[in-house]
Amino acid sequence: MDLIIQNSSDEPIYQQMYNQIKDQILSGQLKKDDLLPSIRKLSKELKVSVITTTRAYTELEKDGYVTIVQGKGCYVNSIDNSILEERIYSEIEDNFSQILRAARLVDLSNEEVLNHFKMFMEMEDNDE
Repeated sequence: MDLIIQNSSDEPIYQQMYNQIKDQILSGQLKKDDLLPSIRKLSKELKVSVITTTRAYTELEKDGYVTIVQGKGCYVNSIDNSILEERIYSEIEDNFSQILRAARLVDLSNEEVLNHFKMFMEMEDNDE
């Protein structure tokens, strides 16, 4: 499991860990019943506190991505497709909201936002 922590980021370290592990679960890099590194091991590898790693794992468990078994470790849960779809739609909506707020700050019209989005999609399609 590869995680990259950016100390200069505005995002808290536990949140960076949470997001990257969650993304690896949702993308299939981490599969059902995979054992995550122990809290102590991951803390040492990333040079972060045990408290920070514990918080990331606890948040992942709270949101249903993993199960923590005392004395055994932290295991990846299976993700129900309908739950996965719902979470992805929710993230898309959140991202669209952020984009629209930013667009309003620079007075972009809906049409301009849509044009930017279409351009971005075309660039992504060309990269594939």
